[in-house]
Amino acid sequence: MIVTVWASYLLLQDPPPLFVYAARAFNSGLVCLARGIYHMGSSCFSKDRSRQPPCRHHQNHHGNHRQRHHHQQQHGQHGQPHPPPRGHHVTVMHQSAQQSLERQLRNVRHPNLFLTRLSSSDNDDDDDDNTNTDILVLDTLSIIRRLVDNDPEPPSSMLRLHDIAESESGWLRVVLSMIRVIPMEDGLGPAVITLLIDECPLPTVETIHRLYGALGIPKGLPQEALACAAKHRNIATVLGCLAEKLAGPKSITMLTGDVLQYLLSSLNLKFSPQVVLFSLIALEKFSQTSENKITISNSGIREHLLPLEKYANSEDLMLRQVGFCAQWCLDNLFLVEGRPYTHELVSLKDCHAMLNDRDVSEYLKITPTGLEARSDASSFESVRCTFCVDAGVWYYEVRIITDGVMQIGWATKNSKFLNQEGYGIGDDEFSFSYDGCRQLLWYKAKSRPHRHPMWKAGDIVGFLLDLERQEMLISLNGNFLPPERDVFTSAQSGFFAAASFMSFQQCEFNFGMKAFFYPPQVPFKTFNEYATLAPDDKVILPKHKKMALLRHMSVSENACNLCFDREANVILKPCNHSGVCMECAIQLEQCHLCRGSISVRAFLQDGELQS
Repeated sequence: MIVTVWASYLLLQDPPPLFVYAARAFNSGLVCLARGIYHMGSSCFSKDRSRQPPCRHHQNHHGNHRQRHHHQQQHGQHGQPHPPPRGHHVTVMHQSAQQSLERQLRNVRHPNLFLTRLSSSDNDDDDDDNTNTDILVLDTLSIIRRLVDNDPEPPSSMLRLHDIAESESGWLRVVLSMIRVIPMEDGLGPAVITLLIDECPLPTVETIHRLYGALGIPKGLPQEALACAAKHRNIATVLGCLAEKLAGPKSITMLTGDVLQYLLSSLNLKFSPQVVLFSLIALEKFSQTSENKITISNSGIREHLLPLEKYANSEDLMLRQVGFCAQWCLDNLFLVEGRPYTHELVSLKDCHAMLNDRDVSEYLKITPTGLEARSDASSFESVRCTFCVDAGVWYYEVRIITDGVMQIGWATKNSKFLNQEGYGIGDDEFSFSYDGCRQLLWYKAKSRPHRHPMWKAGDIVGFLLDLERQEMLISLNGNFLPPERDVFTSAQSGFFAAASFMSFQQCEFNFGMKAFFYPPQVPFKTFNEYATLAPDDKVILPKHKKMALLRHMSVSENACNLCFDREANVILKPCNHSGVCMECAIQLEQCHLCRGSISVRAFLQDGELQS
């Protein structure tokens, strides 16, 4: 079946690669004729690829202000403020990204490139291989937004790339192609790099060093990043992905002095903020290995991070991401003597509802304000807020910082976070979510399209929950979709605001502490108005401080083996294993000890089964 699909794929290309290969069988006279036609009619195209500009993705990030997206120029009925103006580094509108992607595809498929291949016999195989790999990478990027099932049959382009990457030379070709052709304008580009590297076989350390040689690290790469921002954003993304995948001894070997110097040199805002951001993320992922963390810590990284931290609250949303990651690294990885932790500086006096740092999957980053979250992991990270609602009409808003895949909406306590399996909010019967990147609504891991345009960085998404009428309404910049009622067949109360994040995604929540941008025209309540939080519950500690507290905690002998909070008072049938509380047992589909199916969860009292 794969052969059939791949053959169909080849025939549908423009020009079809099968035609390219067949053309080589033509006699030399036809080749000469093709060359003659090319010389007569294609003077505006360079026949020699070596004459092309060194980077196809020349990016002047200071010129992006002409492509900003603006909100509607009306105030709401209640005179609410508009979203703050976006800085000149904000992600370009999707239409521009799509046009850029189409230009990329045309470039690698253009018939004049076919004639160019005919004009050179020495490097035909390499050129054709590279061109076809470029096409496959761009095809994968163009269709990734349409992949909606949790366990789909991979698209033919991904299957082919996986086959190519089975060999060392093929793996190098795929990675170099991603670095070369994935454009800066597509917000899903880094996530697609992560996905493809994750799907391909793991490289050896020798192969990675061959990659370094092919890239020319460090020969002038930082300065080249001024002209070729997309290429260097992609290089940093690849390095970070490999560091995460190969954490341990291989990661230590990967972090050569040249690579470290390259990434540190890229932490300078004379380059595109995207280059800075993904270089910082790569250093963070190298630091997952303790020996690398020491090496990076001794390299002077703090002097690079301290000036970047000030952008954590910037209204330029690309710089805001840089500031977020710099601040997170200074709080969690590269501590500065005398610098107070961020959670010691923020004022949370008026904050009564936030993201729950104790009800979150393991790799999600939450700011000390508790209102902004980001994921740079390859898994699907999720979080719920601290406040649960059972009756009435409630509303909250989310500002989109990155325009990639996030599923945001409502979830009950029974909703499951399975980050490694890719299940998040909207992927079970106890939650419902809105996906503005793929333009989908999610319930029970099934999706259907909605009529909103694709969201963009800076957009405001509103979530209204009416428990009296049993309906959910979702808005994009004040434009509401029709009511949704699916989730109420499984749950009628106990709803939390919740969200799931794909790689490199970030958003900011407003639970009512600030004025809403697009309040609905019906009476509603806000979490911040009705919730309460103890002072200690407002503190979001750095991970190392949280782990230190856990090490000193005393755990009751009869505590639940999963949450270590409540009493272990449940026995699971038919396996008869115990050791969990009822709240955790409800969330289990299989026994936590034997992985057997659970048919009954029964209470124990004084070690005896209760009827």
